[in-house]
Amino acid sequence: MSNKIVKDAIALTLITMVAGLALGAVHGITKEPIAQQEAKAKAEAYEKVFKTASDFSVVEMTDELSASLRESLDTEGYKAQEIEEVMEAKDDGGNVLGYAFTVVTSEGYGGDIKFSMGVQNDGVLNGIAILSISETAGLGMNATTPEFQAQFVGKQVDKLVYTKNGASADNEIDALSGATVTTNAMTNGVNAGLCAFRVMEGGE
Repeated sequence: MSNKIVKDAIALTLITMVAGLALGAVHGITKEPIAQQEAKAKAEAYEKVFKTASDFSVVEMTDELSASLRESLDTEGYKAQEIEEVMEAKDDGGNVLGYAFTVVTSEGYGGDIKFSMGVQNDGVLNGIAILSISETAGLGMNATTPEFQAQFVGKQVDKLVYTKNGASADNEIDALSGATVTTNAMTNGVNAGLCAFRVMEGGE
């Protein structure tokens, strides 16, 4: 009986080791293609939210800049939001037209929502492009529709709010029907991006 237990334990250990090695090998094989796909999706999103830009360059996320962004977001109440990446949007002559941000908000109904947004030098919001979202089909997933995203184009405000009664002011957007949580997550995420823009411009 004891020999059987030992043999079973050895067999289980070997199976676990083989499974672990197999998973590691699969991860190694798929890691690079996944990273390339994510980079491609980001590049396409940046082009969508800054159509007038000819080139994008990464802004180095130094400790000082990271701390400044985090402090500003926390101060304005966006503790559930993170600025993952900042890009300078440039024209053919290398002049900076504004910034493109990758924003992550953890307030979604189905978890994190990641999207890109572009802001011109004068503070005008070019729009948003969702990179990843896992909201409820037919409700929160409607955040991916052109109709919802179009509401963020051309806005020049410090902060957006959502309404269920029909947007009537420039700082208002219409909430998604039956998806207040998703609407709130997206609104706060965009506001966090606007906050980050002010930091990049040297303001507060």
